Amino acid sequence: MKAIAFTHCLPATDPAALHDIELPQPHPGPHDLLVRVQAVSVNPIDTKVRRTAAPPAGQPRVLGWDAVGTVQALGPQASGFAVGDRVYYAGAINRPGSNSEWQLVDARIAAHAPRSLSDAQAAALPLTTITAWELLFDRLGVPQGGGAGQTLLIVGGAGGVGSILIQLARQLTQLRVIATASRPETVQWCRDLGAHDVIDHRQPLAQALRAQTGLAQVELVASLTQTDQHFPHIVELLAPQGRLALIDDPQAIDIRALKQKSISLHWESMFTRSLFQTADMPVQGQLLATVAKLVDEGRIRSTQRQHLGRITAENLRQAHVLQESGTSIGKTVLEGF
Repeated sequence: MKAIAFTHCLPATDPAALHDIELPQPHPGPHDLLVRVQAVSVNPIDTKVRRTAAPPAGQPRVLGWDAVGTVQALGPQASGFAVGDRVYYAGAINRPGSNSEWQLVDARIAAHAPRSLSDAQAAALPLTTITAWELLFDRLGVPQGGGAGQTLLIVGGAGGVGSILIQLARQLTQLRVIATASRPETVQWCRDLGAHDVIDHRQPLAQALRAQTGLAQVELVASLTQTDQHFPHIVELLAPQGRLALIDDPQAIDIRALKQKSISLHWESMFTRSLFQTADMPVQGQLLATVAKLVDEGRIRSTQRQHLGRITAENLRQAHVLQESGTSIGKTVLEGF
C-alpha cells in the first residue's frame, strides 16, 4: 500500500523530511477496523513527532492522526460497524498513522462520519474535537447545558482546537465565550464560529480583557498555545478558585503562582485513553458520534480552512510548513491517494 513516512528528524522544507513508500497492508486485531483512508488532516502533533521523535534507524514511521475512510474489514471483537461504513477518527499515538492507503483503528475510538460533510471536511474534525470536548467537559468540568454566569477564555481561538472549542462551548453550554486572535481574518473567523468577544493576544491578556470586554476576571481558561508566554497574565485574570486547562508543551512555568487563588491546573491529551487502554475508551467514539449528529443538524461546522490536494509526501511537507508557521487558521486537509 502507498504511505508517507519519515525516518529522520528533518525540517519540513527538506525533501527527505517526509517521503513516499510502499508498505504491506495491515490485518485487523481483535478490536480493529481496517479502513481504506480517503482524507486526512494535519495537527501540531504531526510536526512535533516529525521534529523530535526519530524512529529506530532505518525504520520508517507513518504519521497522521485524523482520518476519514471506509471500513474494509473488522476484527472479531469490533462492534457497531459493518464493511462499507464511512468512519472518522483520530487514531492512537502508539500505532501507525493515517498517512497511508489502509489503516487500523480501534473501533471503540471511531464513529460514523457526518453524512452532511465531504471526506475532507470531516477529516478536519476528529482529533481537535476530542481534545476540545475532553478539555471542556472532563478537565474544566463544565456540565453540558451548564456554565451560566461563567466566562471561558480561549487562548488561540483560530487554531484547530480553538475553532471547535468555540462551537462546542456555544452549542452545549451557557458560558460566555471569549477567544483571542490578533489578525483581522482570525478575529472574524472566531466571531463567525460564535465567540461572544475576541481580544488581541499580542497585548497582555489581563489588560486586553479589561480594555475590550470590561471584564476584570474569568472563571475558566483554555490555554491552547504559548502558555509560558501568557502564564503570568492568565494567573492575573483568573478568578479565585478558577480553572486552567492547557494542551501545549510550555517551557517551565511556576505553578506556585496558582496557590494564592487556589487555581486548579488541568492537562488535556486526547491520546491518554487509547495509550493506556482505559476502561472509558469508548467515550471517544461516543462523543464523535454526538458531534457528527450536531454537524448533520447544522449546529457544528467543519473547521477545514485549507485543502492542499492529494495525500503525497510533497503536499504533506507543505502542510507541515504551514502548521509550523503559526499562521494557519482552522485545519489543513488532504484527500485521496
